[in-house]
Amino acid sequence: MADKNTNSYEDEEMTVELELDDGQKVNCAVITILTVDQKDYIALLPLDENGDNEDGEVWFYQYEEDENNPDEEPKLTYIDNDEEYENVADAFDEYLDNVEFDEIVDNE
Repeated sequence: MADKNTNSYEDEEMTVELELDDGQKVNCAVITILTVDQKDYIALLPLDENGDNEDGEVWFYQYEEDENNPDEEPKLTYIDNDEEYENVADAFDEYLDNVEFDEIVDNE
């Protein structure tokens, strides 16, 4: 479902290109990977053709890497369970709170 094109430079933003069910391709910035209930999830920021995100919308997908083949593209799976999605969204909110706190502490 997802093609992944990433930059290997840590200073640069990592991105993935998702192909949606309707065939449309969307470039997304990788925000973070979260672990919730022993599963990994990826938080993506969909970008427009100018590389911007005007509405602040964030997409969550289950994220799986093949432990036996690190060169294989990670698998992104749509989350269709409402409770699972809410748990991931809550974990993401907590992540954002921690990032904001860290930025405040770093700036002092």
